[in-house]
Amino acid sequence: MPEGDTIHRTANTLRRAIEGAVVTAFESPLPKLAEPELDGRTIARVHARGKNLLIEFDDGRVLHSHMKMEGSWHVYRPNERWRVGAHRARVTIRTERFVAVCFDAPVVELLTPFELRAYRPLTELGPDLIADDLDDAAILARFRAHDEDPIGVAVMNQSIVAGIGNVYKAEVLFIERVDPFAPVRAIDDATILAIVHRAAELLKKNLTGGKRRTRFMLDPGFEWVYGRSGKPCRACGVTVKMKRQGAQMRSTYYCPACQRGASAPE
Repeated sequence: MPEGDTIHRTANTLRRAIEGAVVTAFESPLPKLAEPELDGRTIARVHARGKNLLIEFDDGRVLHSHMKMEGSWHVYRPNERWRVGAHRARVTIRTERFVAVCFDAPVVELLTPFELRAYRPLTELGPDLIADDLDDAAILARFRAHDEDPIGVAVMNQSIVAGIGNVYKAEVLFIERVDPFAPVRAIDDATILAIVHRAAELLKKNLTGGKRRTRFMLDPGFEWVYGRSGKPCRACGVTVKMKRQGAQMRSTYYCPACQRGASAPE
């Protein structure tokens, strides 16, 4: 699943290419998108909400896409060769200057304004750590409603806060020296807010493109613990570990020494 910064970067790229442009052709192999009558409509706005990408048209309809693990949006010039096979295109939006193509996304839906207001994947989202002004009290209340969840699960729950994926989960909990397996109830308010604000800071730092990094040191290495199971911790030298966590069994990388003696439950 992509991180929130990836989706916001994608939205920025699409915004520069197609926002304000007139749709010359809207194409999709999906039956529910086969005849949306969007040709001639103007693309009013392109933006991201957490890990959701939204393309709004001037008649109020909104194309919602969620990339999950496999989807992506590409932008091409009209005569440019696509880097991915056309059979994998879920939606193609053609304008005079650019072609925007959504490949492989498992979620692509066209919503009316009425449907959008009641659309649970968006209405149930927590604050977007990149786009929203953060209300600390409201965020704490959302975490406290999940007091029994491990913090490594809670930080990735998009209904609490939106934008944190597996990389930022591991990295932020390491930076703040938090045991990823500790329940939310065992973590004080100040530490929860430190996790949230650190995640927001790192997400925003990575909006400019290039390789994502959560570590800004002179010595090599872009991440502290993510993907480094079996290797020495960059801070203390103890072996980094990985344990799968939560209903989706997502990988959690951690240092058992730095992260307050973190020990994955058996």
